[in-house]
Formats: sequence, C-alpha cells, structure tokens
Amino acid sequence: FLTLHLLCVSQMIVPLSQLINALHSLKNSATASIQTLHKDFTPEHNSFLKEPSVSLRELGLSEVGVSQLDELVSRLLPSPGPEEPPSIPSIWKTSHISTNSFFQNKHVWVQSRGFKTLRSKTRRTESGYDGYTESDAYTPTFMKGLLMREKGQDAQSLDQVMKQKNLPENQQEAFKTGFTEGFMRSQAFTQKTQDSLRRTRLILLVLLLVGIYGLSRTPFLSVRFRTTSGLDSSVDPIQMKNVTFEHVKGVEEAKNELQDVVEFLKNPQKFTVLGGKLPKGILLVGPPGTGKTLLARAVAGEADVPFYYASGSEFDEMFVGVGASRIRNLFKEAKANAPCVIFIDELDSVGGKRIESPMHPYSRQTINQLLAEMDGFKPNEGVIVIGATNFAEALDNALVRPGRFDMQVTVPRPDVKGRTEILNWYLSKIKVDPAVEAEIIARGTVGFSGAELENLVNQAALKAAVDGKEMVTMKDLEFAKDKILMGPERRSVEIDKKNKTITAYHESGHAIVAYYTKDAMPINKATIMPRGPTLGHVSMLPENDRWSETRAQLLAQMDVSMGGRVAEELIFGDDYITTGASSDFDGATKIAKMMVTRFGMSDKLGVMTYGDVSKQSPETQAAIEQEVRALLKDSYDRAKNILKTYSKEHKKLADALLTYETLDAKEIQMVLEGKSLDH
Repeated sequence: FLTLHLLCVSQMIVPLSQLINALHSLKNSATASIQTLHKDFTPEHNSFLKEPSVSLRELGLSEVGVSQLDELVSRLLPSPGPEEPPSIPSIWKTSHISTNSFFQNKHVWVQSRGFKTLRSKTRRTESGYDGYTESDAYTPTFMKGLLMREKGQDAQSLDQVMKQKNLPENQQEAFKTGFTEGFMRSQAFTQKTQDSLRRTRLILLVLLLVGIYGLSRTPFLSVRFRTTSGLDSSVDPIQMKNVTFEHVKGVEEAKNELQDVVEFLKNPQKFTVLGGKLPKGILLVGPPGTGKTLLARAVAGEADVPFYYASGSEFDEMFVGVGASRIRNLFKEAKANAPCVIFIDELDSVGGKRIESPMHPYSRQTINQLLAEMDGFKPNEGVIVIGATNFAEALDNALVRPGRFDMQVTVPRPDVKGRTEILNWYLSKIKVDPAVEAEIIARGTVGFSGAELENLVNQAALKAAVDGKEMVTMKDLEFAKDKILMGPERRSVEIDKKNKTITAYHESGHAIVAYYTKDAMPINKATIMPRGPTLGHVSMLPENDRWSETRAQLLAQMDVSMGGRVAEELIFGDDYITTGASSDFDGATKIAKMMVTRFGMSDKLGVMTYGDVSKQSPETQAAIEQEVRALLKDSYDRAKNILKTYSKEHKKLADALLTYETLDAKEIQMVLEGKSLDH
C-alpha cells in the first residue's frame, strides 16, 4: 500500500504538505495493525516483523533526497520501541470456522435465538456482538470513530447547530444560506411525495370500486346485494306438486274459475279457436283465511307450467326505483318462460291507490311499472297474473280494470256445507272417534274461515293429548269451539254457593225460554262454568246458515235474551236481581232498534228507515224510543209467562246444572222430560 502511494508521488506533482497529511492517517492504522501482529505471532516468527530493506530505485524515489526520505519514513512508519513485546501463548489460536478472510475468522457472528421483543435491539447493542469490544485494535481508526461515536444532544435551533459545529464567523452566513436552501428543497420534495401518495390512494380506491362493480356484473361471480338486486325469490319458478284442487274445500265457485284457467294453460287451442284471448289477470278477493293462497298453490300444482310466487312487500324498498326494477325482472323472466303463472300475494301493498304525496314523490313508480307490464305497449302473451288481497277497496282503479285483472273471483267464508267438508278434511289427518259428527261442529261455527276451522281441530287434538286420550272425541271439539268463541275456562275462580245458584237459574231461564219458544234456535248446550268474561252461557245451534231472518225469529231471540233476568226476578225477587243480564239487554235492544229503524217492522213508524237517529227530529226520536221500549216490554212479558208456566222444569234444569255444570242438548231434553241422567 505504501509502495503504491510512493509510486503515485513519483508520477504526480502535488504539494508535499497534503501528501504528508493524507499519509498521516494511514500511519495510525498501520501502527495498530503492527501492534496486533506482535500480539498474535510467536517469538520465533519475530524475524518477519523486522523493518524491510527496500531500495530507492525499487520504490521509484531515486530523485528524492535521502534526508527528506528518512524524515518522511520516520513520520510514516512507527519506530520499534525498546520494550519487549507482551507475553503471548506459544501456540496459535484454533478457529472452528475457516474463511478466506482473516478478519472474518477472528470476528465470528454468534447467532442467539430467542423471542423478539421491543427490547431486543437494546439487548443486541449491549451484549449481542462482542467482537468490536474484544478486538478494538483490529478496527481501523475511521471505522472506530463511526461505531463508537456517542450521539450528542439534538439541536433545537440553528444557533445551537452552529455552536456544535464551532463555525468561524466568516462562514456562519454561508452556512445559514445553505441550510435554508436545503430545508426549502426538502420541504418541496416532501410536499411532492405527499401529493403523489394522495393521487395513488385515489387511483387505487377507484380501481377497487370498479373491480367490485365488475364482479357484481359477472354472472359466475355475482355479488348480489339486497338493495340493488332484482327480485331474488322470483328468479326461479317453484314446484308445487303436492297441492291440487282436491285439497281445496268449501270454495267451489272460486275453484271452478281457476280450473278454467288451468285448462286454458294446458290446452289454449280449445279456447282460441273461437277468437278468444288468454286472460291477463285474476284477482282473488276475500277475508283472511278463506283459502286464496291455497287456491294459487292448487293452480301451481295442477298447471304443468312455470309458477312464479311473489309477495307484495317484496317490491317495496327504501331506495328509489328498486321496486320497479324487481317488477321488470319478474316479468322479463316470466315472458322468457311463457306460458306461465305469476302469483302476487297481498297485492294491496304494491297496487294501492296512487296519491300525490310530497313525502313520497316516487312512490308511484312500482305500481306504474306493474300497470305497464300487465297491459302496456309491449304485449306479454302467455303470462297470467293471479293477485290475492283482503282489502280490495285500497287497489288502484287502473289495476282492476278489464285488460289487467279481467276476472275478479270472490272467495267468501264457507257455508255450513263448506265448513263440514273442511272439518272432515282436517279430521281425516288426526285420530278421531268414529262417533264425531262434523256437521254439528259446522253448524255451531257460523262465520268461521278455513284457517279457523283448522285451528279448532288442532286445539281439540291438543286437548285430547293433554287428557291422555287415544283419539279425539266430540267433547274435545266442543271444548275447542267454546275456547275459541268465549275464551278458556276459569276453573281457578272460586264462586260461592249463592252466586253459583243465581247463575244456574239465570242460564236455566234462557234455556227454558229457548226450548218452549217456537221460532227460537235449537239449544246446543248450557253451562255454568266461568269462561272468559262470563260466569255461564247457553249456546244456540242454527240448523242451517240463515241468509235472512223473519220477524218471529227476531222476536224469539229477544225473548231468549230476556229469560235470564226474568228467572232471577221470579226466583229471588226484585231486590236480588243482578247485573249479569247487561249483555242480554244489549243484544235485545240492538235487535229492537234494527227492527224499528232498519227493517221497517214497526206499525207506528212504517217502512221508513232511519240511518242516524240523532239527526232526526225530536218527535221522530221520541217515536223511535217509544216503539223500541214497547217491543222490549212485550218480549219481557212473554218470557215471564213461559217461565211461570214451566216453573217445575225450570227448577229441575237449574238443579241439574248445579250438579253437572254442563249439559248438552240431549241431556237438557232428558231433564225437561223428567228422565234421569246416567253419568
């Protein structure tokens, strides 16, 4: 290395002072290296450490004076001291890892394994690498200055920086100028970097959104959202093979209408040969539970065509245009698979009357789309829409016109024949006593829908299971009917003997008047078991559904209502009558008012009707009240006459009720005929 630099001196003309300063730093490193060699080598190898003999010509320094060269060499090379080298072991140190570099052989990195924690760096700097501390002599001076230099305190201002640098006064202004220029350039570079990062983030966000949108449009990787997708439940048609028209009972007219539609779908040429067209829509209207949805299921089971089901609430959405989009998707799918049937349940929720509302300016889009799809500019041949609603008054007029819903089929509550068929159908699904007569239950369930009859049979089956019976009997069905009509029994109510006796004579009075009045309905049963708000009741059983009632039948109902109060008066006296007849009087008064004001059954007021009595003249109001009072008084007198005539039978029936609590029609007849009850 020294020879190389001396050759450079011989070829280049440089100031001697700079050359000496440059080589002065090499002197220190060379001195340190020689000292370490003295430590590692044994005494027998000291001959190699003697000063080498080199001629000036070999070094290319023949033109430099001897005195100048001696001075230069004495400044560059260390002079051997008189002291003896330290004692060194006589054997060489053994290294288990041998490499091409002596420095790497001496300083081997020993890897320490352990958990990496927040303090791992501190431990490594403290005790992880001991090579530099053990062999400081091997490290060059300039490297030792970088590795072992202690960091000073961070400067808080430019003046502190200049004090740490110890700059002369003539260089302070230049330092400040340079520092300011560097700071401004770094600020500009930082701002450019931040702007670039901001643009990059925006571009990545846009690309992410575009990618999600592309996935949502891909048919194989469809990301469907509830708020933006079409009518998810109506994309595929449903199969309803297990429900046919045989399962529909009690609504024969509606079933016949829909059977024609099914026949049209199966064999359209039979109808179109005369020039007829396929109907666009059929509207099923009726009270809840009468079987509208069941009829639609039967159509799906009978017709061998695709059947699409949708509820009106599925088209409703808080976002504008989603309902109309679902309507389009539904009809688009249906047209592609025509001929087919679309059933929309609860049609009033989507096809209600259109109103101009500032709160919902876009609320008409869904129904407008439905109107256009059913009968708009584009034809939709082969698609039949069946709608069901129990609130037909709320439908828009444009929806129910011919061309959209051509047929309006009423699904009423079943009559006694229909109720008997429905009860037999549901009774066939449970274990029932052969002695059960469905017709008797059907006669006592006037106004029941198909769903209510199903519930009645189910309640009876549960009651029989609770009682541990093997099959459902007539008593279970009667119990379920009374529970639905009047509420559950209140067996926990403790009634004293006096009130129980009053209740028995009260209910017996109703039964006696009903039994001996010609035009009254037949008695079904009498009971003094508390149920719901009543302490007892007498149920009547019409032989058939009454489509109209005669004047004699209305008067008979009033007489039966009066029987309870008349019985209390005759048995216990005027001072011991109770409040139990209030509901009886309400029913009798309502019948009397209807006879006078609605039915024209008053000789004094004639056949004129009075819609609102309060708006009539005072004279007319007084006449109406007088006629109603006369009808009620006559009814009360007739009931009193019957109970006085049959007082013995009255007492027998009351005693039987106190003994057995509940008596059916046959048992009441046996008691009144003087026969004993075999219980």
